[in-house]
Amino acid sequence: MRVGVLTGGGDCPGLNAAIRGIVRKGVEVHGFEFVGVRDGWRGVLEGAIVPLDVPAVRGILPRGGTILGSSRTNPLASEDGVGRVRETLAEYEVDALIAIGGEDTLGVAAALGGEGIQVVGVPKTIDNDVAGTDYTFGFDTAVNIATEAIDRLHTTAESHTRALVVEVMGRHAGWIALHSGIAGGANVILIPEQPFDIGQVCAWVENRFKIRYAPIVVVAEGAVPKKGQMVVKDSSLDEFGHVRLSGIGEWLAHEIADRTGKEARTTVLGHIQRGGTPSAFDRWLATRFGLRAIDTVKDQDFGTMVALRGTDIVRIPLAEATAGTKTVDPALYSEFGVFFG
Repeated sequence: MRVGVLTGGGDCPGLNAAIRGIVRKGVEVHGFEFVGVRDGWRGVLEGAIVPLDVPAVRGILPRGGTILGSSRTNPLASEDGVGRVRETLAEYEVDALIAIGGEDTLGVAAALGGEGIQVVGVPKTIDNDVAGTDYTFGFDTAVNIATEAIDRLHTTAESHTRALVVEVMGRHAGWIALHSGIAGGANVILIPEQPFDIGQVCAWVENRFKIRYAPIVVVAEGAVPKKGQMVVKDSSLDEFGHVRLSGIGEWLAHEIADRTGKEARTTVLGHIQRGGTPSAFDRWLATRFGLRAIDTVKDQDFGTMVALRGTDIVRIPLAEATAGTKTVDPALYSEFGVFFG
């Protein structure tokens, strides 16, 4: 059997570990052949197929990013996209495809599976918002990076007695903001699932200044004020219909400064959260996902995605995994309210 592997959407730490696990077990245990698809779904549309074997995956375990490249191309938005996918797979004699990605990449995989293409999904995203799995790889690394940044910002905030706003990734789900904010000792954490009251935020900030303690506000990029609009860089959309986020941090700092009379600055972590060496947990999880994904291909259990449930790796239908976004439970968020203000 010849198996294709692609990585789609935003890059994240652990992608190479997953590719390595797939290829090593696929070749050495199952006797499969592999090809890599360059730049996600774009490579399928354009026939950008490269050899992928055991020597190609040696030494890539600790590397960030993806050796196959990635893109946010949506083949379903292209003219006869499904037909072009079929043609490429037939031309290169690819029997099955493993798609490693987040909600958009896996959504395409689910749709192609419905068209009879033999596909298996592997969930990855630093946002940890893929349904059906307790965690996605990339998330742990992003949280560690954000937490370290918050730790460092505490000292400069205290030195200058100013409020610091830390903007982290999270379009629809506030997992990074919540985990890193709690781990980093933030005084305010704002997430997309809970529209915030800017007056309450400023009250929390002022409470900290009263005890001569410089506040740290952690905000997910998708967080919005009550009765307000999402703050975006511009109105352009990608091929999956998403706007470019970022801007809420600057807006918050401006409002805090105006309302409290205290200096406020913003740090936007942005792509720093995606890059660099994956954490030990992300290497472990991505490797396990890769090993189980190729077993899924061996069993011809197509149209499914590997997922983490507790400490077990299970298989769930791609349709279930892409039916909705996994968001922060309001009860979980409220657990940490004692630390705000």
